[in-house]
Amino acid sequence: MIDRQLLDLDALDHELTDTANVTPILQRALREADDTLSARFLDGEPAFKLVPLRAAVMDAVVTRAWAICLGEFADSACLAAVGGYGRGELHPGSDTDLMIIIPTPLPEALEARLSDLVTRLWDIGIEVGHSVRSVDDCVFQAKRDITVATNLMESRRLAGNASLFHAMEEATSPYQLWSGPDFFEAKWAEQQKRHERYHDTAYNLEPNLKESPGGLRDIHMIGWVAKRHFNAGALSDLVDLGFLSESEYEELIQGQHFLWDIRFALHGLAGRREDRLLFDYQADLARQFGYKDTEHTLAVEQFMQRYYRMIKRLSRLNEMLLQLYQETILYTELDEKPQLLNKRFQIKRGFIEVTHRNVFQRYPFAMLELFLLMQQHPEIRGIRAATIRLLREHRGLINNAFRRDLRARSLFMEIFRQPAGITHALRRMHSHGILGRYIPAFAAITGRMQYDLFHVYTVDTHTLMVVSNLRRLSVPEHRDEFPLLSEIHSRLPKPELLYLAALFHDIAKGRGGDHSELGAEDAYAFCLQHGLSRYDCRFVAWLVRKHLLMSMTAQRRDISDPGVINEFAGEVGDRKHLDYLYLLTVADIRATDAKLWNNWRKSLLQELYRRTTQALRRGLGQPIDQDELVAEAQHRARELLRHKGLHHMTVRSIWRHFTPDYFLRYTAAEVAWHTEAIHAAGDAAHAPLVLVEPEAARGGIEVFIYTRDRGNIFALAVSALDQLSLDILDARIITTDNGYTLDSFLVHPPAGGDDPADSAATIRETLLAYLEDPQTLPEPATGTTPRRLRHFNTMTQVDFSDDTRNERTAMELIAGDQPGLLAQVSYTLARYGVRVQNAKIATLGERAEDVFFITDDANGPLDSATRQRLRSELLSAFDDDSDIMRRGDGV
Repeated sequence: MIDRQLLDLDALDHELTDTANVTPILQRALREADDTLSARFLDGEPAFKLVPLRAAVMDAVVTRAWAICLGEFADSACLAAVGGYGRGELHPGSDTDLMIIIPTPLPEALEARLSDLVTRLWDIGIEVGHSVRSVDDCVFQAKRDITVATNLMESRRLAGNASLFHAMEEATSPYQLWSGPDFFEAKWAEQQKRHERYHDTAYNLEPNLKESPGGLRDIHMIGWVAKRHFNAGALSDLVDLGFLSESEYEELIQGQHFLWDIRFALHGLAGRREDRLLFDYQADLARQFGYKDTEHTLAVEQFMQRYYRMIKRLSRLNEMLLQLYQETILYTELDEKPQLLNKRFQIKRGFIEVTHRNVFQRYPFAMLELFLLMQQHPEIRGIRAATIRLLREHRGLINNAFRRDLRARSLFMEIFRQPAGITHALRRMHSHGILGRYIPAFAAITGRMQYDLFHVYTVDTHTLMVVSNLRRLSVPEHRDEFPLLSEIHSRLPKPELLYLAALFHDIAKGRGGDHSELGAEDAYAFCLQHGLSRYDCRFVAWLVRKHLLMSMTAQRRDISDPGVINEFAGEVGDRKHLDYLYLLTVADIRATDAKLWNNWRKSLLQELYRRTTQALRRGLGQPIDQDELVAEAQHRARELLRHKGLHHMTVRSIWRHFTPDYFLRYTAAEVAWHTEAIHAAGDAAHAPLVLVEPEAARGGIEVFIYTRDRGNIFALAVSALDQLSLDILDARIITTDNGYTLDSFLVHPPAGGDDPADSAATIRETLLAYLEDPQTLPEPATGTTPRRLRHFNTMTQVDFSDDTRNERTAMELIAGDQPGLLAQVSYTLARYGVRVQNAKIATLGERAEDVFFITDDANGPLDSATRQRLRSELLSAFDDDSDIMRRGDGV
């Protein structure tokens, strides 16, 4: 029954006697009803009450349009609601899915009336999704497409010929096509494909609350199978059928209502159908649902954590129910004798189950033993649904007493020491709510997101991906992916220590303070409680405390500087610490965002590992000597050039003005490449020399410039590369003793851009055009900020420090990423006569974190006045007045 305040049907029918104004009358009635529903929602009325009301309003509008448009033909065809509308569910922006069942043959006059109906509905403002089918068409399409069969199964007659509707129902029933077992298998396969399409995780930055795992589609899936095979009219019937307990049903309905509330609000904010929780709406949704920023957690993070936790619970229910369906629908005829594993567990039909219902009550530690047995018996396909339910019912027994139980502690550590199945065991434990119970700190990070573009996954998902990445290194079949890392992993004395460090490395995120320090304390206490030696406890804690050290050193410091290598080697201390840290670092970066891992980062970390290994081999008391490194680099480069036919005196003549910095920062192969090109070019004073290597060893496109030094060469080059939409990953600038500059840039083309080999000529021509007139420095171009970046506000920071060893200044810039940022920085530096000697460029999601090693025009450190002017100008260029201050938690 429709509330008269929402839609007065008597008054509406009276108005519709004015047949000349049918469209505006229905249009106004629908608009006013939608406005009333939106107002009631904003006043606190839940969506589960409003969604059926909107469907009822739509019924009233559509059926009246049907009667008016079809007139005397109203009973010649049938109008049915399908899809969500067929279920009686209609959100503000949802399509109104209709099916018109027609007789055969179709009279021309009826066809014209139906065309008028569809046009009229669009004119009213209804987003119509419609199909026109005969009963035979329905059968043909349903037989070919399980989605069509599902829509027909959910259809609801609105108006017109009831016989046609019943004929369609009969012709597409389970007795005619898509029997219960066939329907179940097809829908399960469909769900698996859908989950894969959404990366098999609901934890992406902008999840789809309908299609992602744990979303509304998973709830629909439960209902579809229940209706098709068990003739259930509603989800509540699953309680009577024994598939759901009362508490599980309540959990399922609460989850659906929560997702409906979000979807209703999302459609209102977007003004259209929108099922993706885009950054455009997340903060507004958080405010609308009453969340407020706290000292350590933003309102949007709290809101999204609630969302992620809810869909995790729904995913668990979906998995359990589908397995119950599978056992009932597909395996009910099978009578297989169980295979006994021990007195608590057995295998039946490939699934592990308890031997009796009281196992977890009498032996709580068996809740961990279950996962260990699955590791030891890889032939086990999963956990029986009844045992999953018992796990859910008894996991409350995992308390402090359980955690102190030596049997539980031994079982947990045994899981980590197994040769295979660790990742699967942890994921299953997490999926069924056991891991968070056993480690309460892990429960705190479950579903926790960080409102940025850098951390693509929630902290719990990321953590388990780190463990997975590490475990993959131990699998012989995957050895070719990362040969060096796999070789290092193979010689680890205790790989379980590495996995424990991975499990705890981010466990303290969101508490405030340094998550590395807090996590190290947690890790040490946990390891001590689980019987590890104090040395191993300290070692795991060290890995957690230092898990960002290697990535920060490689990406933010000049690792060509022997002093930096010696300092890092001193922090690491020995080869064992270096090996474990190297593996953890790579696994961490790869699990943060797949796009972060590229040949550039790989080469950086590999170079840092190689140089640190050399330093440790020499001994910390004998630090690497710069002159020794320069001599070694020159010797290797000479050998390469000798094979290319260059006389040693020719090489010496070219090198005589090169500083030691040059030979420290470039590999022997790069030095040989530059030297050969400079020799071939002859007198470079007349024109700049530009080299482009499309497939550089460091990953990306290597660009090398050799020309007369000018104060703005760096700014010109950056502007040219920015003009080509190339992302600069690294910049190295060397000034020779005779007034030349050797500048190198490692760049990446934009996604979907030209083939690097094809773009090499364009890069060279553009750079030469910019360098032709080095006195003219064009204003940096500005572009449109991409949608995703617009929703983040990063406080700009500019900090200076003294690099006394190299007689230069280090300037660190943190700012919101934006088009032309690096060009703007280089332009500003050039105007102040500042020379860039080296640059480390890093874009981490929405944040640009760049480090510039700079000098004044006399190649000395910057004075305090210049620093202050630079800081003021850069802050004014990039800062904004946002009240959202982001935190930098690193990887």
